[in-house]
Amino acid sequence: MKLKLIILSMVLVQAVGALFFISDIAMSVMGIRRQPIDWRLREMMEIGAAVALVIGLIMSAVLLMQSQIRLGRAEAQLRRASAAFMELLEDSFAEWGLTPAERDVAFFVLKGFSTQEVARFRNTSEGTVKAQTNAIYRKAGVSGRGQLMSLFIDDLIADSLPERQQDKTDIE
Repeated sequence: MKLKLIILSMVLVQAVGALFFISDIAMSVMGIRRQPIDWRLREMMEIGAAVALVIGLIMSAVLLMQSQIRLGRAEAQLRRASAAFMELLEDSFAEWGLTPAERDVAFFVLKGFSTQEVARFRNTSEGTVKAQTNAIYRKAGVSGRGQLMSLFIDDLIADSLPERQQDKTDIE
């Protein structure tokens, strides 16, 4: 909420400064006469508008830097989550006693590839892939793709719940 308020104020300050300069130039170009004002007041208005634009520029730079930092953190978290998922896969595959071929097939199945696609990737027949997926399901104690995927999703959700609870505690 605080960030949104800062961004909104930044945009508003820049808009007012830009409007002042644009309207002044447009009125001069179009020959629109305006009521003369004291030169000191006019100079103060121009200085105020220029300062507002500079403040907006500085705020934009700060927000851009903060966004880049957040993006870097999110990318690092994604890399850690990906590594954790691969570790979870390897641990599960080892626990189930999958052969190297079954590991490959299980990985492709979890990525959502069809039996035909897996067979093409592995240069084997669809019958071989079907036999391997049945062996995988049996060893994992599931009846199909959905349940196999659910095993990993449940583990990932269960692993992230303590972190979320900790994050909420830190916020409060």
